[in-house]
Amino acid sequence: MPLDRETVLETLKQIPDPVAGGDIVASGVMRALSVGEDGAIRFVLEIPTSAVEPYTRAKEQAETALAALDGAGPVSIILTGHTEKAPPPDIRPSRPAEPKGPQKVPGIDRILAIASGKGGVGKSTVSANLACALAQQGRRVGLLDADVYGPSQPRMLGISGRPASPDGKTILPLRNHGVTLMSIGLMTNDDQAVVWRGPMLMGALQQMLTQVQWGALDVLIVDLPPGTGDVQMTLSQKAQVDGAIVVSTPQDVALLDARKGIDMFQQLKVPIVGMIENMSTHICSACGHEEHVFGHGGVAAEAAKLDVPLLAEVPLDLQIRLAADGGAPIVVSQPDSAQARAFQDVAAGLVAQGVA
Repeated sequence: MPLDRETVLETLKQIPDPVAGGDIVASGVMRALSVGEDGAIRFVLEIPTSAVEPYTRAKEQAETALAALDGAGPVSIILTGHTEKAPPPDIRPSRPAEPKGPQKVPGIDRILAIASGKGGVGKSTVSANLACALAQQGRRVGLLDADVYGPSQPRMLGISGRPASPDGKTILPLRNHGVTLMSIGLMTNDDQAVVWRGPMLMGALQQMLTQVQWGALDVLIVDLPPGTGDVQMTLSQKAQVDGAIVVSTPQDVALLDARKGIDMFQQLKVPIVGMIENMSTHICSACGHEEHVFGHGGVAAEAAKLDVPLLAEVPLDLQIRLAADGGAPIVVSQPDSAQARAFQDVAAGLVAQGVA
């Protein structure tokens, strides 16, 4: 009587599975069984690659048992390995990836953030003049206008037009006065409001950091929006910020907010390079009378209290404002003026310290 498939299966059910338990038929490792008219038996044992030795013994047991059957012909059992599947999450959940923390932006040696606790203290004016002054010092300088709701750097640097994107992914920034600039203001019309929620702001900032072809820079100046919000946190958490400069006027209200900005950077582990007192004093162009419109010395006292350097006291001067509105910061349009010297001294000091 010829050997049938059912007899072979019943025999194989007597062979224990050495890893999964039960028998090799029930566990599913036995595959592709065929029984020929001449009694030849062929099948595959599909086993984990880490368990070859125990299944080799099971193979030998199966060969012996099958060879003893009436009508059995040649027995051919092939061991084939497979990589074990990872266990499902509800059995052994995988450990979440550890956060990488702030990363250096390729091609950029240092990132220097210019911040203020409140708006209207001249932070963008300081950023533009400091970027141009550093370029005059021979540094390769980029300026990222991260003040998304009030981008003013294109006007201050005299840059217009839209950045190109040859491949639809990489953005080519624009350049003037030796400074490479990227600003959301270059992507929108002058009178167009940017109405974005936090996630959109963070996405835009990351794009301007990582998808802009900055080239090789010694320092990237980041003109932050006022306050302690999403942009500041995203920048500090995603990119390695080497230092921050906090700009304030001398008045008490501005200093209250400046303290909060400093506290934010301390929490984010960003070093405070120093403070700048802007609109420190006003000298009448007609009579030479000096007047402290917003008070005087408040930032110096705060810097001493916080044990951070006072980098400069920048005067409240019409020429600084006119130069910024005209697209050529005072350090470019009047490089030999007393007003420009304040920014030039800060730039020289930052270079000497290795900060920029």
